[in-house]
Amino acid sequence: MSAPTPPVRERLLALTGDELPAYLYDLDALRAHAAAVRAALPSGVELYYAAKANPEPALLAALSPALDGYEVASGGELAHVAAAVPGRPLAFGGPGKTPAELTAALEGVAAGAPLPRFHVESVHELRMLAALAARLPPGVRVPVLTRFNLVPDPGALAGGSLTMGGGPGPFGIDPAEADAVLRALGDGTFPRLEWYGTHAHLASGLEAPALAAVADGVVRWSAALAARHRVPLREVNVGGGMAVDYARPAVRFDWTGYGAALAALLAARPGLTLRVEPGRALTAYCGWYGTEVLDVKHSHGEEFAVVRGGTHHLRTPATKGHDQPCAVVSVDGWPHPWPRPFARGPRTTLVGQLCTPKDVLARGARTPGLRAGDRVAFALAGAYAWNISHHEFLMHPRPGFHFLDSAVR
Repeated sequence: MSAPTPPVRERLLALTGDELPAYLYDLDALRAHAAAVRAALPSGVELYYAAKANPEPALLAALSPALDGYEVASGGELAHVAAAVPGRPLAFGGPGKTPAELTAALEGVAAGAPLPRFHVESVHELRMLAALAARLPPGVRVPVLTRFNLVPDPGALAGGSLTMGGGPGPFGIDPAEADAVLRALGDGTFPRLEWYGTHAHLASGLEAPALAAVADGVVRWSAALAARHRVPLREVNVGGGMAVDYARPAVRFDWTGYGAALAALLAARPGLTLRVEPGRALTAYCGWYGTEVLDVKHSHGEEFAVVRGGTHHLRTPATKGHDQPCAVVSVDGWPHPWPRPFARGPRTTLVGQLCTPKDVLARGARTPGLRAGDRVAFALAGAYAWNISHHEFLMHPRPGFHFLDSAVR
């Protein structure tokens, strides 16, 4: 649904125009959604949150009861998440880790933090991690998941919105190097590193049947690799990539079907732990970008509404090339002495305040009766929104942030 939840609608109407735009997060809705996802996943599947989707501390904390841990992809995320939800398990990914970032993660281990999973993306990174791990106290071994750029069955990734594997790319280790990597991890070359299994996040935007088929292929390939080297396969991280449909905001990923498919996969491999790490699919639905209509213009047979803020705050529609789902919240009062602009037709293109034709939030949105002074709530703004936006362009005021939580009212 694109309509705001009652708490979000209430807060949006309570804010003054000068307090907009604002991000409005319904933490009760977030907790309920995360709990439903957790309930749909069988025993043997761990649920991690990819913090890159939205690292707001209030969201990280609200998600915590449903999670087994968090995935981070930089030294900055590592420090931020460790401070926001201290003591929770972390998985450290990312294709370009620096020596300083790896050192920071290992120093956390030496200080008593939970032993992280390192998603190793290259042979060079493996060597670097091994050298740095030699500084750890005696007896401490570092869990490693080797990320491989696997090639799934033809067409398996065809429905994805973003592909990170299955062909030439910067992510993961070429499968042709897999046997050499496993030999080095098992023959004492890297004595402080311990191979736990594999990681293979190949695409984003897949529906449950396709994502389950990819997971099955990843597990089969990983099991064959482990069998060739006569080592146990303890963990396989099959990544995230669960589809979020911005054109149909009421449709959600089939977690029940996906969980059933993973349960069947695990039934054939007792003792294996699967890990999934969704980001957008957990938090997108709990966030709205609320703003106010400043002007309504008629131009060459079309109508445009200019709202406070724009894609420098909510970059998602420009990044993905879609129209952000939205709902109008009418405001009856008009406090100004000049006439109130209004839309004559049922559809309006909603744009921001930037001096560029690319500052478009939604084209031809259904907004009958839209007037200056009305509020607009852009839905599915809980992920890859503020944190990927170019905030300082034109130096407009930053949005407010409101975390709505019935437990603290």
